[in-house]
Amino acid sequence: MITLGTIELVAIFFIFIIGAVLGGMAAFLSRRLIFNRQLRIAERKAAKMVGEARNESKDILQEAQEEAKRIKGSADSDYRERRAELQRQENRLNQKQETLDRKLEGVEQRDRNMTNKEKEIETTRNQLGELKDKQLKQLELISGMSSTEAKQTLLDAMEVEMQQEASRRLHQWESKLKEGADEISQEILASSIQRSASEIVAETTVSVVALPNDEMKGRLIGREGRNIRALEQATGVDLIIDDTPEAVTISSFDPVRREVARVALNRLILDGRIHPARIEEMANKAKEEVDADIQNSGEQAALQLGVQLHPELIKLLGRLKFRTSYGQNALEHSMEVAYLAGMIAAELGADVNTAKKAGLLHDIGKAVDREVEGTHAAIGADLVKQWEKSPEVLLGVAEHHLETSDTSIWGYITSAADAISSARPGARRESLESYLKRLKALEDIADSFNGVEKSFAIQAGREVRILVKPETIDDLGAMRLARDIVKKVEESLNYPGQIKVTVIRETRAVDYAK
Repeated sequence: MITLGTIELVAIFFIFIIGAVLGGMAAFLSRRLIFNRQLRIAERKAAKMVGEARNESKDILQEAQEEAKRIKGSADSDYRERRAELQRQENRLNQKQETLDRKLEGVEQRDRNMTNKEKEIETTRNQLGELKDKQLKQLELISGMSSTEAKQTLLDAMEVEMQQEASRRLHQWESKLKEGADEISQEILASSIQRSASEIVAETTVSVVALPNDEMKGRLIGREGRNIRALEQATGVDLIIDDTPEAVTISSFDPVRREVARVALNRLILDGRIHPARIEEMANKAKEEVDADIQNSGEQAALQLGVQLHPELIKLLGRLKFRTSYGQNALEHSMEVAYLAGMIAAELGADVNTAKKAGLLHDIGKAVDREVEGTHAAIGADLVKQWEKSPEVLLGVAEHHLETSDTSIWGYITSAADAISSARPGARRESLESYLKRLKALEDIADSFNGVEKSFAIQAGREVRILVKPETIDDLGAMRLARDIVKKVEESLNYPGQIKVTVIRETRAVDYAK
């Protein structure tokens, strides 16, 4: 039995379903209306975009057409230019072809002419051969010699002439080689001299000691001269106490003794106690100090040059500090020779260290007293032989004065470095008498030639200037005169370095305006 409540529920359910259906239909219709409206908007936008795209495509198409026209025009222009260039090249090739054809025709014509000339030359050669045979027979009849004998005579004459020519050319080659060697040696020596700028150290055989006052002279002399005799006996020197105020002169040919005396005298003056016992004590201390100075000087010289030497050689080398040669300090000279020898060896590609050792030890023979006979080169070689293992160093020491029969490269290197150091202006002194004698001998040689008016030796004898008579000697004669004087000087004089010969020929033209 259906109740009222049930009917109401069913009615409510149907109403709900109908409401839901109506709500869904309303929502569907609403969405459809919205969709249609959006669709129309989208269609309008699409139509608008299509219109814009069509307009843009028209613009792009127009621009593309214009660009295509421009490119086509450029291509056409380029094509026309290249076509014209090809046409020009074709014309040039045609012209060259025509020129080559003409030249080929000319060559063929010359070949034909040459063939004809060769035939003519061959004919002429045959005629000359026949004529030569006839003349040869006539010459054989006239000379009474066969052709073989004549050939042998001619060959003998040619052989003699070729020998003379070979001798002449050999002499020329020797002269060129000598000139080349002289130039190379001069370059090497000049480079070494320029790279070495040593100071000149000149010394004498006397030393002067300053005194605080003249009273000290009396104290040095002592009662009845006992102090001065004790000092001279202890040091082996001569003390000269003259009228020179506040000074005492120490004289000795042995520089080591002179240095010992100088040191001892300075110590006595500072100490103030001067008597024979004190003098002997100070002399012994001074000798020890000088010995230490000698050792230190030898070590410093070897260290500066970077060479290793035996201690005995170092001691002998240090003694050269107190030796002189023509006023030139022997140790300074030896170090300079070592530097120069090293630079010359470097230029020649020889061992630099060996050359430095030979240069440093080349005058080691002067460090010993002269009880041993012989030259200082031979004495030095004997000393070096005892403590130096290198035979090259021994050769450099023994041969540096070129006194041996054979001379090695080390002897020449050491000799050249020694000559450079000795001949440096101001390095050595000579007496006034020998100096004037050498200048006069140089001027006498120049004056002995005909046409010389006057000669002057200048620059300490390193240059001679010669005035000639212009009416007797011409310009070429002046050149020959300079060469002849150079030869005469080289043959007659001994001199260090080189002497420049300058011949002056003066021509004066004088006139007067009246």
